Formats: sequence, structure tokens, C-alpha cells
Amino acid sequence: MSQPVSICVIGSGYVGLVAAACFAEMGHRVLCVDNDEAKVKTLCEGGVPIFEKHLPELLARHRMGGIDFTVDLASAVEQCEVVFIAVGTPQGDSGAADLSFVEAVVSEIARSISGYKVIVEKSTVPVYTNEWISRVLQRHGVAPSSFDVVSNPEFLREGTAVVDFLHPDRIVVGANSERAAQVMRRVYAPLTEGTYYAQPDALQGACSASRPAPLVVTSAQSAELIKHASNAFLALKISFINAVANLAEAVDGDIQDIAAGMGLDTRIGPRFLRAGLGYGGSCFPKDVAAFRWVAQQRGVEFQLLDEIRKINERQKEIFFNKVLSALWTLRGKRLAALGLAYKGDTDDIRESPAIDMIKRLLASGALVTAYDPAAMERAREVLPASDRMGYASGVFEAARDADAVLILTDWKEFANIDLVRLNQEVRFPIVIDGRNLYQPQVMHDHGFTYVSVGRPAIYQAQQGKPRSLAI
Repeated sequence: MSQPVSICVIGSGYVGLVAAACFAEMGHRVLCVDNDEAKVKTLCEGGVPIFEKHLPELLARHRMGGIDFTVDLASAVEQCEVVFIAVGTPQGDSGAADLSFVEAVVSEIARSISGYKVIVEKSTVPVYTNEWISRVLQRHGVAPSSFDVVSNPEFLREGTAVVDFLHPDRIVVGANSERAAQVMRRVYAPLTEGTYYAQPDALQGACSASRPAPLVVTSAQSAELIKHASNAFLALKISFINAVANLAEAVDGDIQDIAAGMGLDTRIGPRFLRAGLGYGGSCFPKDVAAFRWVAQQRGVEFQLLDEIRKINERQKEIFFNKVLSALWTLRGKRLAALGLAYKGDTDDIRESPAIDMIKRLLASGALVTAYDPAAMERAREVLPASDRMGYASGVFEAARDADAVLILTDWKEFANIDLVRLNQEVRFPIVIDGRNLYQPQVMHDHGFTYVSVGRPAIYQAQQGKPRSLAI
């Protein structure tokens, strides 16, 4: 079994905190650095600032031995052999990734290098970022022999990030020196050699001692492109099935049958073929834009990326029109919005189609009551409670006396609602489902008008329950 590696992870967001916890779970000694003193205090005291399955358990298991949290970047870098950079790379006005946080961290790292270090890009960055990091380090007087820069992109899905990290489809390491590649092989040896999976308390998943995680070693530039190309391709699959859904609806087809038929082809596969409101989150919108910017900078025409983005934006417009069509006018209508996060099993609202939809509904004069199992605290920061925007403690409270119920996020809870009670709570039994969580016939049998994505709508005569109309 390989020896533990001393690891510094800079950044305690969705990527950094998961990486730090999982490295500790693999047996390494981890220092997680963040410049947010309040967040570090919360982590040291046992709190978990993000909603992520299995993460609280791993942090509790390793907080007293495998992982420490600090604001002292210089000390952490000095103590560690490998430094992972997992800070934000938000989208700039031009579509390019804003690398100012990465540059600031690299400048700090440069002041703390006293021996050989492997500096690892864990943040999503454009190709040739590895070269820029090297230049920044050298500009600050760090000798080229004292470091190597490696690209190690993450392929984590929020909500299943811990399992994705410990049971990956592949581990990509982009290293332009064999010395750095060997260090990274040691970092991931518990997964690639299968020793982690042989432990009795190992988190279960797709990998095992007999089927360990595969390691792909490439150049740094190829690894950087793998990340952007992978996310752009997944965004393409989502946009493609949404475009097909609009065609299916126009000819009375059923997009779920179509997607099932397509997904059985092993060359295509069923994943990311779910029609709906479109993609969101911190990765796909930003990475598609950044990939497009990189192509433009290199003089490469990549118009397909423009179409991916346009289809995704159009999908939200189409759904809004479904709501308008079902209700005729929106001013004064009471709507129950089920979902705020960009997808289920996370509290992340970044680029959430649900948030975009609610903002548009409010702008059209609707009164919205929202419920989400995890994301309401974050949503209040961008959608403050008011006389027209409210938050409920559950599905039925949100739906009480509503003119329509909108399903905006694919939480499992929303796919298992007691439909008899839901019909009793609403003023009009209308459900507009942006995630296709129900079968149209089931909704019809429970007395609902049901509108979904890529399937024929079901309208039936309804008698509403009297109430005063809010204007």
C-alpha cells in the first residue's frame, strides 16, 4: 500500500470541501484552506456549509485526525507536498472564465514554496491555464525545479459528489512531467489500486477492489480540454433531447418513450436524455461559454456551442408560455413553485432554471409560494420574501389555494406527492410539470389538468374553489 500524501486543498466550496473530505477518507493527511473565517470556524466546530449526501459523515469521521481547516494558506502550503486549487472561476462578461481568484491564490502559494510542490488545478479552467500558473510562479521568483503544475479536473455531480469522487468513471491527470505524474499516482493509489475498496467501512459504489478506478494520464492541455469537452457534450445531450421534445409535442409524440428508445442504443446511452426546463448549475452554463471563448481565441469555429446555449434559453421561454397558456393571465394568480435548486439533491441555486422562472412569474404579476427541501435559505438571498413571494414548509402548504402547481426541480419528494391530498389543497387542480415526474394518465385519473414537456397536455373541465382574487 502506498504511503499517505500530505495534501493542501485551497477552497472549501462544492469541489474543494468534497475533495478534502474524500482525500482524508482515502487515508491522506489534508489541510483545507479558505479565506472565509466564518466558514472555517463553522467547519472546525462540526458544521457543514453545503448540502451534499455523505459529506457530513465523512467530515465527522476525519475531522479529528485526517483533515483540518485553516485560514493560514502559507503554513498549509509549507506543510504539504501537493496543493490543490479549488477556488471559483466565474464566467466573465466575454464568456471567458474569470481566473483572478486562481491568480491571487497562486501568488500566495509562490511566497510559501520552500521545496518541491505539485500544484494541481482542480478548478475548471481553460486550456493553457497550467502555463499561466507556471509563469505567475516564476514571476514571483519560484525556480522551475521547485514545482510542477498538473491538471486534475473534477467530474462531480452535486448531490452524488462524494460517491462520484470515490467511485469515478475515470481519474484524469494532466502532467507534463513524469515526476509530477508519479506524485499524482500516489495520491490516487487507494482508488486505482483498489485498496480503499477493500476496507470494511469503505463507501459503496461502482468500483471495487477487483474493479478499481481507471486512471488516464495525459498532457496538462489535454486534461484541461477533457473537462470542458465533457461538460459541453453533456449539455449538448440535454439541449438535443429538449429540442426533440418540442418536436414530439408538436406531433403528439411522447418524449419519454422516444428517450427510452434512443437510450437503449449503447452508442447513445440513457443518461442526460431527460427533457425538462433545461440545464443550470455552476458548471454547464459557464463551461459551455468558456469552451466557446477558448475556441474563438484560437480561431476555431464552434457554432454548435452557441446552439446549445440558445436551445437551453429557449426551453425556459417555452415553459413560461405553457404556464401562460394554462392560466390565460398571470396577474394575481397564486402559484405553488416546487423546487428552487437547479436540480434535486443539492442546495445550489446558481443558474437555476427554477429561480429564473420564478423571477419571470413575479415580474408578470403572479403571487408565488415556493418550497424546496434544501435550497430555500440560499433562495431567500436572491428572492426575498415579500407580499408576492412566500416560502412554505412543505408541498401542501405551498399548494394551498393555488391556481396551479409548478414542478421546477426533480426532487424525489416531488415525484411521490399524495395526489388526492394535493387536489384537495389547490384551488384549481392544474399541475405544470417542468421535470416530467408524473405519467399523464395518472394525473388525469386524479382529476388534474396536466401539462409537461414533450408530451400531449391533458385538459379537463374543473370547478374551482371560491376565494377572493388578489390583485
